Amino acid sequence: MSLPRRPRAVVFDLDGTLIDSEALVKDAHFAACKLMGVTMSDAQFLALVGMHREANDLQLKRYYGDDFPLDDFIAHTRAHIGDRVAPLKAGAVELMNALDELALPFGLATSSRRPWVEKHFAAHGLSDRFRAVVTRQDCLEGKPHPEPYLNASRLLAAAPGDVLALEDSYAGVESAHAAGCMTVMIPDLLAPTDVERGRAWIVTSLSDVTRLLSR
Repeated sequence: MSLPRRPRAVVFDLDGTLIDSEALVKDAHFAACKLMGVTMSDAQFLALVGMHREANDLQLKRYYGDDFPLDDFIAHTRAHIGDRVAPLKAGAVELMNALDELALPFGLATSSRRPWVEKHFAAHGLSDRFRAVVTRQDCLEGKPHPEPYLNASRLLAAAPGDVLALEDSYAGVESAHAAGCMTVMIPDLLAPTDVERGRAWIVTSLSDVTRLLSR
């Protein structure tokens, strides 16, 4: 496996790609639902993965009705997470170090909001490592729309076609592919389908990405 050209920049997704947060968020969602007297299935949770807040709000209303108290759900979810911080995914530090050695700038394009990003960047000492950070609040349209990756590419002064996007979700792969980025999927909770295989290279870890860029 090899890329069609050497990238001029790399853009990470956050949740499930750079940090191992999906299990933490799932636990919090399930706990919030229990407190509110409803249940969430694994399939229902997976449908939320990689989507931005507004899209998830609509999905929750489809699950539980238009009168579902979203503010209460969000408050319970945040309370359950509390001060806990998701760990970095295996191979993340080594990949970032390799990108520095290759003089490849890297950024972030995430469906999460800025406070969640800042919390994890501060905890893991990442605040000064990323040349560009694009959160949900920095875009009119979130993933699967291409805007997050288009914005990140612009901030990194690279054409989208010269950007390598790293993703774990269906919405993220669609977003990066639609932006014209070279896309690698590192599956977390979602197994790739034929759609993702047609849009992205599939690898098993961030360490595979390091090896890919070192060739």
